[in-house]
Amino acid sequence: MQNLTPRQIVDELDRYIIGQAQAKRAVAVAIRNRWRRRQLEVDMADEVYPKNIIMIGPTGVGKTEIARRLANLTGAPFIKVEASKFTEVGYHGRDVESMVRDLLDQAVNMVRCEQAEQVQQKAQANATERLIDLLLPPGPSTQKAGGYVATEASDERRQHSRDRMREQLDAGALDEREVELTIHHKPAASVMFANMGLDQMDPDMANVFERLVPEQTKHRRVTVVEAMRILTEQETDKLIDHEKATTQAIARTQDSGIIFLDEIDKIASPAAGDRPGGSGSPDVSRQGVQRDLLPIVEGSAVTTRYGVVHTDHILFIAAGAFHTAKVSDLMPELQGRFPIRVELSPLVREDFIRILTEPANALPKQQQALLAVESLAVSFDPGAIEAIADLAAQANANLEDIGARRLMTIVEKVFEQINFDAPEMVGQGQTDLTVTDAFVREQVASIVQDEDLSRFVL
Repeated sequence: MQNLTPRQIVDELDRYIIGQAQAKRAVAVAIRNRWRRRQLEVDMADEVYPKNIIMIGPTGVGKTEIARRLANLTGAPFIKVEASKFTEVGYHGRDVESMVRDLLDQAVNMVRCEQAEQVQQKAQANATERLIDLLLPPGPSTQKAGGYVATEASDERRQHSRDRMREQLDAGALDEREVELTIHHKPAASVMFANMGLDQMDPDMANVFERLVPEQTKHRRVTVVEAMRILTEQETDKLIDHEKATTQAIARTQDSGIIFLDEIDKIASPAAGDRPGGSGSPDVSRQGVQRDLLPIVEGSAVTTRYGVVHTDHILFIAAGAFHTAKVSDLMPELQGRFPIRVELSPLVREDFIRILTEPANALPKQQQALLAVESLAVSFDPGAIEAIADLAAQANANLEDIGARRLMTIVEKVFEQINFDAPEMVGQGQTDLTVTDAFVREQVASIVQDEDLSRFVL
């Protein structure tokens, strides 16, 4: 992160997300400030709190994509949760503290994967020796004083055999050979106690249940390739310092974790005058979730199976459409914990054209890659891209505006028959296909014009 300036972060986001410059700048500054904080003296760093962000805008304009790409860019522990899935403490369902536990689980997996890469060579070497032990029969021995000892000559022969076996393994000559493995496996307690909601139990109680689960042993006959994979995993697990990984994961979660809280508008209760009919009591459960969420965002200690996590410096990025509610409908205390508010603009036809052409993962490029697997080369006329953008904009205007998600529906409809017929087309000698304006409109225009049909198909 120290090499990425806010401008560079925005440039990276521009590769995948069209427009929304204000939102990109806000998250880029927030991420850079986190790096700046880590360069401060400890006393000052403890006083610098993250500037949480609320992104306001209709669905399909890039709110989730900005947060997801940002997490991939920074390598920080990141989870996306939906505020509407949580319930107030005391009700059946997920409590808000579970998001912190999920974030720590993500960080633990990240750190363990990093450690696994560091010990990979040694783990593979150890796995190879264990695999050779399985492939080679016991060597010859001589009896002496009531016991068996290997002779020096037999040791040399056995070492020579092991060296030859190692060469064959490296060359792949034994890949299809089968060996018998004894695998020790401990079922996840969360599976055995799924009906009890283990993930929602007190962490200490959950650890007790996990220790109660007995280890299972089973014998499997597998190929040498599969045996090598299993043995490497086992050796890697032995070499990883799990206690150190847990400590690092907790520190990484507390210092650089990001929680993307989507649909936060769903837990906001509109004022009585703003609700349909202008009357009725607010949803108590929504207010309860806000009250439970407040200490997490403000900074509190959450007990997890790995230890206590302090949420003071976790960055929260919230998002919502806020169609029927406003940010001001949230609890004042919760509003105050999201000082940066960014409004994302709706997407128009010109944005759709850029979305279809500029990003590295643009939908037309995905279709080209998929059909290239069938040896069918697909190209697009400029008019075809404009036609897709026109139809998506028209559908959003006449139906519900779902932003760029409408493009996926249109593109899939355009390629529906092509994807079905592609193998036969190639079999008949057709190896290339050009998508034109006329072809796009032939596939979709009639549906767009029929509003009743559009509601079902698009």
